[in-house]
Order: sequence, then C-alpha cells, then structure tokens
Amino acid sequence: MYQVCKRIRSRYILRNTFATEAPVVKPSRYGQPVFQSHPHLVLPNELTPGIPAEDYESRRRKLMDMLPDSSVAISVAAPVKYMSNSMSFSYKYRQASDFWYLTGFMEPESAIILEKTPSVPRGYRMTLFCSGRDIDKEKWDGARTSLNDALSIFRADEVQHISLFSSHLKSLLPTFSNIFVDTPESQRHGQFLRRSATSKSLLKYLTSSRDSDNSDCSQVISSIRSSRRKPLSPEVAQLRAIKSPAEQKVMRTAADISGRAHAKTMRFSRPGLTEASLAAHFEYLCSLSGAQRIAYVPVVASGPNALIIHYTHNDHVLQPNEIVLMDAGCEYNGYASDITRSFPASGTFTEPQRDLYSAVLSAQKSLIALCTERANVSLYDLHHLSCRRLREELTQIGFKSLHNGTLERVLYPHFLSHPIGIDLHESSHFDRNASLKDGMVVTIEPGIYVPPASDFPKAFHNIGIRIEDEVLVGKEHPIVLTVSAPKEISDVEGACRGLLGLEPY
Repeated sequence: MYQVCKRIRSRYILRNTFATEAPVVKPSRYGQPVFQSHPHLVLPNELTPGIPAEDYESRRRKLMDMLPDSSVAISVAAPVKYMSNSMSFSYKYRQASDFWYLTGFMEPESAIILEKTPSVPRGYRMTLFCSGRDIDKEKWDGARTSLNDALSIFRADEVQHISLFSSHLKSLLPTFSNIFVDTPESQRHGQFLRRSATSKSLLKYLTSSRDSDNSDCSQVISSIRSSRRKPLSPEVAQLRAIKSPAEQKVMRTAADISGRAHAKTMRFSRPGLTEASLAAHFEYLCSLSGAQRIAYVPVVASGPNALIIHYTHNDHVLQPNEIVLMDAGCEYNGYASDITRSFPASGTFTEPQRDLYSAVLSAQKSLIALCTERANVSLYDLHHLSCRRLREELTQIGFKSLHNGTLERVLYPHFLSHPIGIDLHESSHFDRNASLKDGMVVTIEPGIYVPPASDFPKAFHNIGIRIEDEVLVGKEHPIVLTVSAPKEISDVEGACRGLLGLEPY
C-alpha cells in the first residue's frame, strides 16, 4: 500500500512542478484542461492527462492505414444530456468514446472527418468541426476552445464551425467510395443503424445548425448508398483492444484509486450502516483522489442481496455476520476501472464464508495465471475452464449434484470476463473466440451465488461471493492492475479491522 501511495504522490509532484512554472489564468480560455491552462493536470507533451499527443496521432494514422483506398471516416461527439425538460442543467458531460479516442477533444457539438490521402506525409487529412468561442454562452456554460486554438492544439489540418458540417460533407462524399461512419447510438448498441436512423442521429448529434442545414444534412446522408456506407466502430475497436504504455499507466492509476477506495470502504463498513453509505464513501474517496466520475452504478449487496448479480438499489442495512459484495470502480482521465470484492460486515469470515471465498479465490488465481499471449487462450476458453475449476472447488467443500448445468444455470450464471478500457465493457466487437494478445486488459471475475435451495449445503445458503480483478495480458506473465484492493483472506479481514495501516482518507 505504501508503494501505491508513493507512486501516485510522485505523479502529483511532477505535475505540480510544472504548475508552479506557468502562470494560470482563471477562468480558462479553453473548453477542456490543456497544459496552457491546467499544468497541474496535463504535462507539456500530453494532449489529455496521461496521454501524449503523439498517441492520438498514432491512433488516427493506424486507423486510416487499415481502411481501404478512397475511404473517409466520420466520428461524432456525444450529445449533452439534460436533467430536466427545462434544459437548464445538464448531467456532467462525457465524450463519445471512439471520438475521444481519436481526437482527445472533450467538447460537445463537434465532429471530425478523416480523409485517407496517401499523397500527404501523415497519410490522411483531418478536419475538425466545433462550436468555437461564444461570449454570451460562455457566461452560462464556460469557455469553448476557439477555432484557431483547436487547430494548433489538436493537430487538425483544418478547423471549421460545426454549422458548416452539412455543406462540407455534401461536397466531400462524392469523391470517396468507402464512408465509415457511426453515431453515439450505433456505438452504444454495438451495431450499425439503418439508413433512416443514421440520418436522424446525425441531425441530432452532429450539428446545432439551422433547420435548413439539418434538412440538407439529412439529404446528404440518405443519398449514401448502403454499399458505400460502413460502420466505423469495429475498425476503431481493433485499435482500442491493445493498450499503449501510456494507457496502461492511466489504467493502473485508475485501478489504484479504486483499489484503495475498496480497502478503506472495508474499514469504514460495519453492521448498522446502509449499503448506500458504503457506495457514497467509495465515490467520495475516488473523487478525492482525482477520479472524474464513477465508472458505473456501484453494487453494494449485503447478505442475500449478493445473489442479485446487478443489485444497485443499495437501500438495505448491513447485518452482523453478513458478506458484503461490492462491485465498484472509478473513471480516471478517460479510463474505467472495475473491481469486485466480497468482505465480512463484522470483520471476520464465518467458516462457511471462508470456505466458499477460498474456493472462488483459488479458481480466480488459476485463471489469472493463464492471461498471457503464450497461453494462447480465448475468453471462451477461460470461461469454460472457470466452470470446471469452480465445480472442482465446490465439490471439495461439500457441493453435490453439480451436473446437468446446475453450476452454470444457478450458481454461476454470468460470463467470466470482458475487455475494459475507455468503456467498462470496451467493445461489443471483441471476439471472445480470439486468443488474448499482449497489451489487452480484461477482467477475471468468477462468482458463486448460493440460493436457499435443498440442492445445496445449507451452511452456504444466501451467500454470494464474486472476486474481480483487471488483468493486463503480457507475453509471458499477466499483471494484475487492481492489486491495491485487498483479496487474500488475511488482508481482507485486516482491512476490515483497520490492521493494514491505511490513512483514513
């Protein structure tokens, strides 16, 4: 734990060193943190915190190299979501994942067009569309990056106002045979929308221009033959599957923040507290450590609630001798973390709880050891192996009649793993049958949830245990990114009883 604190603290010292060397003007003149305005967050070589500008350039170049000749790629920003019909206050904005991956641009009402151009040194031409400066709007919502600043900071060949998107697109598309385009909706559902749906989505998300411009944009998109129009997200997914060294560092920091929050929430918990108070405590600790948001709604399931895989009501009270299953992670500098730990509300496992926990932990460790390129296994291979290992472990502690799919249907009804990165579930285009490769990050999360049924030993009724870690796949050895979260029985009980020497905050 001390080494984790030291590593995070050294990063803050480095950034704060630059913060003292550059004068900071408030309010910022940019629509997002950049080195010029936030040297305590962004280093001189970085475009976004932790990610160098060259990484974004490399992503775009690799994408365009993958696409066939005569291709153009269009990526769009996420919409602003409002908390009420009055549109007075919006939810905290989160950029569309693929758009952010390719640009680092965090502002709404924006889009990019990437034209494959083999004749130029970088191999493509990038046009960025954004809303630019608007003094009246900035009084309410804060600064937006000017067109000139966007041109230099985000390394575009050209920057235009978003209102010109329709006309630019109309003039451009006839010159290309392959048009790769997605909308936030198509990315979210993992499939490409029908032509009419795509037109509506582009109108809604791409531009804030006049009605006449919207009509023009609709005609342009509708005129694209289906043979020319292709989904962009599967292409970007291939790139996002392998994490760069910079991405790995950011994901490790996100995992450290979440792992320490898990450990301190174990110490904070006790019978009589509500599940919601544990969720709030976890979120507070993550925010205090620099996380921008929670990566998903936390699961804090006490006692029999743990048998509900995605229990998020979090409205019960912890009782003595119950197990608390907490599935929670933060999002830090654009990357999600995902950790599940199961711990005793009273600080010590009962004997049945200890036996079941040990069974799940033993299976999980053996599966993590196989997360290497050399092992040549797929996620499906690992899941099938997890069923076999869990069946063996449960048999040793008295479970019988685990044939005919009882384990898979009742005790362990979910899949073992998913890729993680910018999104909690990194891509619906991930091939579960493909072998794991060096640089991928996946979760390993076996679990056992025992209902009060006569088929299973009574001592284990209403106990739910899941143990989940993020694993960076290596060529020869896996790296557990979420190592900061206590997992061994002695460490979990030590954290619950305050024996690990953790600072309170």
